[in-house]
Amino acid sequence: MLRYILNRLIGLAVVMFIVATIVFVILRITPGDPAAVMLGPQATQQDIAALRAQLGLDQSILTQYVTWLGHLAQGDLGQSIFLNKPVLTVLADRAEPTFWLTLMSLALATAIALPVGILSAVKRGTALDQSVQGFSMFTSSVPSFWLGLLLMEFFSVKLGWLPVAGYGGPGASIGDRLSHLILPAVVLGLVNSALITRFIRASMLDVLRDDYVRTARAKGLTETRVILRHAVRNALIPILTVLGLTAALLVSGAVVTETVFGLPGVGSLVVSAVLRRDYPVIQGALLVIAAIYVLINLFIDLLYLLVDPRVRY
Repeated sequence: MLRYILNRLIGLAVVMFIVATIVFVILRITPGDPAAVMLGPQATQQDIAALRAQLGLDQSILTQYVTWLGHLAQGDLGQSIFLNKPVLTVLADRAEPTFWLTLMSLALATAIALPVGILSAVKRGTALDQSVQGFSMFTSSVPSFWLGLLLMEFFSVKLGWLPVAGYGGPGASIGDRLSHLILPAVVLGLVNSALITRFIRASMLDVLRDDYVRTARAKGLTETRVILRHAVRNALIPILTVLGLTAALLVSGAVVTETVFGLPGVGSLVVSAVLRRDYPVIQGALLVIAAIYVLINLFIDLLYLLVDPRVRY
């Protein structure tokens, strides 16, 4: 087990190095100059050149890359060009809305997909199963920004039940902040529940064909006990896999939803950083998201041991 974890951590380091290199190169070859964006259209070439020298952008790409890797090895993601703050501080300030949005969305998606997927597999071929598959196809095809605007129009503008956008004022309570996350969490939860539902249904259908399920029924066990104790338990590994992937995608894929609802999260931070050509923030955010993605996959792999004692690493 220890050797497996060490190998995975080494692989994580390699993946992070590759991601860092790709992100750095792509940003440097993308058109756009941070100095020109900062100074505006009225700036002269002398002013832009002076600011580029001050920011270190006049050096060669290789020199900038080596310098950045040196700081990165020390845990320093750099300094935001526009915000004039350490990137870690900027990301930490924006992490709370994204964290709670991801948690609430994943909880809602799981609460919808788990019973619906199981019921769809048990009632395979019936009108209920066809309805579930049709609803899953529909929700997975709906653009998240359109659904967000639709829910905002109905629940916020017409009914006035929930805030339209934002994350509350500086002194807002936890309840007030969470109320701002209900609509975006519903949007992401519904959209992602479709994929989870289909995975759960497929996994359950594979398990329900196995001999031990028929044996459990032959013993006279109730259908509920057969499904919940035998079938669901043995179908958990692929279910955990898709839940882990969904959690990672929610962290990195909430950009559009955060922008629509005006949430000051990591997604909206990345959008503004791209528009400003704030290289350190973009690089730091993508590296953190990649690290979270890899760590979630490692955690899910280790969780297999608790779910299925037959798994060995």
